[in-house]
Amino acid sequence: MPDGRNQDEIKIGLEVEIVQKQDQRTGELTNGIVKKILTKSAFHPHGIKVMLETGEVGRVKEILE
Repeated sequence: MPDGRNQDEIKIGLEVEIVQKQDQRTGELTNGIVKKILTKSAFHPHGIKVMLETGEVGRVKEILE
């Protein structure tokens, strides 16, 4: 099950749930479509950072495909 920590699992146009910086304490997830992949490395333990089509930025917690 892809969990958003490997960059090769994330493609532009995928529907994902992210946690934004201000929501890290509560763990509140934001649903959206990936517009841009911001993390340069192939793996990140807290999730690959992306920008959604709405302009919101956060780390991928779940891929909803």
